[in-house]
Amino acid sequence: MLISDRLKNIKPSGVRRIFDLARQMKDPINLSIGEPDYDIPEPLKEEGIEWIRKGFNKYTPTQGIPELREKIASHLKKKGVHFEEVMVTAGVTGGLLLASLALINPGDEVVIPDPFFVMYEYQVLLMGGVPVFVDTYPDFRLREEAFTKKLSNKTKFIIINSPNNPTGAIYPEEDLRMVVRVARERDLLILSDDIYDNFVFDQPSCACIGQLYDKTLTFGGFSKGWAMTGWRLGYVAGPKDILQQMITLQQYTFSSVSSFAQKAAVKALDFNVEDHIKRYKIKRDLIYEGLKEKFHVQKPQGAFYLFPEVPGGDGEAFVEKAIQNHVFIVPGSVFSKRNSHVRISFAASEETLLRGIEVLNRIS
Repeated sequence: MLISDRLKNIKPSGVRRIFDLARQMKDPINLSIGEPDYDIPEPLKEEGIEWIRKGFNKYTPTQGIPELREKIASHLKKKGVHFEEVMVTAGVTGGLLLASLALINPGDEVVIPDPFFVMYEYQVLLMGGVPVFVDTYPDFRLREEAFTKKLSNKTKFIIINSPNNPTGAIYPEEDLRMVVRVARERDLLILSDDIYDNFVFDQPSCACIGQLYDKTLTFGGFSKGWAMTGWRLGYVAGPKDILQQMITLQQYTFSSVSSFAQKAAVKALDFNVEDHIKRYKIKRDLIYEGLKEKFHVQKPQGAFYLFPEVPGGDGEAFVEKAIQNHVFIVPGSVFSKRNSHVRISFAASEETLLRGIEVLNRIS
């Protein structure tokens, strides 16, 4: 067999399977997409185009262009995030891969609240690590007893994602402080995936681990708030000794990150996307109010996902039924060790959401 042993536990993405099905169908009601339904703001597109025209099209420094790293550092300082070093990465997923390469030895355990973004589990498995899941159902809260039961002398680090994909939950500051206290007592690193930090609906902002704990790798990026999903641009900030190793790894993996996108990102950090977020709050309210009578569902406080429990408790069967009715959603089992829920993205037009609500209620 030519394929490496490290791939034996790696399966094709369940999310991508739904995307592919949706592409094959004419006029689908697509509520599976994990990206904004608006385009990159025009001034940011023009900024990228201008730098292409100026000839800024060559390799860039491995850790990112200095002006973007400085801008990110200033952005994080304003938020009160602790860090020593900043680097630019090929999206947050690229940063997570570098962190996994730098930190995980075979047999190391990584603690992940469940439900979780699919990439966490498989990057840990790819490194020979062991993902250890902490159940947060039914209200998607972080509980000390559940956490401490999952920790062992093999625990390497904890991953926190808030606002959360797939639930849309924002962990309360008291929950984050509990995780920090538990991590500090055991001298554990925390990886904080803050990619959805623009999408906060019922409060001005949300607390993040990097504000509370200096032994944190903070991940952020430009794919969600500024709709730069295809430009693959993210960043990591944290302890210098870890970042230096990740920068070295980037030399031998991604080499460097898109040149013109970095220039546009400098401008993005000063570009206000509040109007987009207000529209997403309207979409959130529309789909939550539209489904709450038929589905048991927590009202999402951030990101752009709803994670309802389906009638009958079989998420995969419900997704198949929805697909038969031209509605594309993702089974919760893609993001969880449970199969009782589904992920619905409200990153779609209001017309599409209304069509989806009608079908989902009818088939429930």
